Amino acid sequence: MGKKILVIDDEARIRDSLAGLLGGESYQVVMASDGDEGLRKVVDERPDLIILDVIMPGRNGFEICHDLKTDPRYHFFSEIPVLMLTVYPSDGVTEHTHAAKMHLPKSEGMLMEAEDYLQKPFDNQELLKRVAKLLG
Repeated sequence: MGKKILVIDDEARIRDSLAGLLGGESYQVVMASDGDEGLRKVVDERPDLIILDVIMPGRNGFEICHDLKTDPRYHFFSEIPVLMLTVYPSDGVTEHTHAAKMHLPKSEGMLMEAEDYLQKPFDNQELLKRVAKLLG
């Protein structure tokens, strides 16, 4: 088996889609449906990479990422790279505008403490490219 990736997303179809995509590239995929379950699986599974959704019920992805990177309980796991999956709010921005295609500003990414971020809906090849880069 290849490197282990933990997918934390509250949407089953996204988890399943990522499991199929990443599994097809020989990655071992572990899944969690919320942030707290995700943090438990970080400790139990010791993944090589975490793909983390931002918008989830309960604690959001920013809070989970912050805990992972700064809480002493997760000290041994703080170096695991995190790829955040982000969604723009649908405040009248249509799919066809330039703003819908833009990435978050770099300052937002640094605030997140994540190593990388990708906008949903994502291109499968772009996601695989970023995963490969983060796993180095």
